[in-house]
Amino acid sequence: MRVVERYSHLNGEEYLLVHKPTLWQEVLDVIQSVDAEACRDKVSREKSRQGRMLYSPKSMNEAIATGFNACGWQDRRQHFYVTSDAQILKQIYSLDADAQRDAIEEAGLRPIRSYNQTDFVKDRVAVEVQFGKYAFVAHDLFVKHMAFFVSDLIDVGIEVLPMKELEVHMSSGGVVAVCGVQRALAHRRFAACMSDSLDYAKGGAMHRLNERTRNVEREVAPMQATQPWRWR
Repeated sequence: MRVVERYSHLNGEEYLLVHKPTLWQEVLDVIQSVDAEACRDKVSREKSRQGRMLYSPKSMNEAIATGFNACGWQDRRQHFYVTSDAQILKQIYSLDADAQRDAIEEAGLRPIRSYNQTDFVKDRVAVEVQFGKYAFVAHDLFVKHMAFFVSDLIDVGIEVLPMKELEVHMSSGGVVAVCGVQRALAHRRFAACMSDSLDYAKGGAMHRLNERTRNVEREVAPMQATQPWRWR
């Protein structure tokens, strides 16, 4: 597989180049080590493509997972509790799971345990590989990566998506890299999509999120003159 385009949202790539160059190179190496033609093992049953050999998302996911696991990347779950009271949810968002459960029980409500899971995490960097439907990309960007970032479990999230040239030859389509970039640009900052639910926490989660974002921007500032945001 080839890395055709790269989009650096909020200087994410620059942060990796400065602070995690080895991990960033591992990500590139894993993707480039996948033999895409070996994953072209799905016989199409679609009327318009009957009998054609297509790239299998399952096979590509398995090949990429094998590469990441060999480099020590592992899946990780972030557990949390929810309940039916929206006001309680606002008050406990920035707390850890145990404190969330206790606060819900003290309010006389039933705590419901849930979790977010990310495919590959290593040294505070998360990677999600998405060859499925477009809706799952938004979930990765604005639920998984956001939740792990706000919980201070990662500093950067990476989303691996197919280009249109690959998607048209896949057995299941719907997600294209440029659409994922458009969604990220629409929000500008991941914090924006959380503002309504976190505006209560002036001293809590939103403050920490904004402060960490400012810190990242300051840390990569020396590189901005030579490496501004752009298509790569």
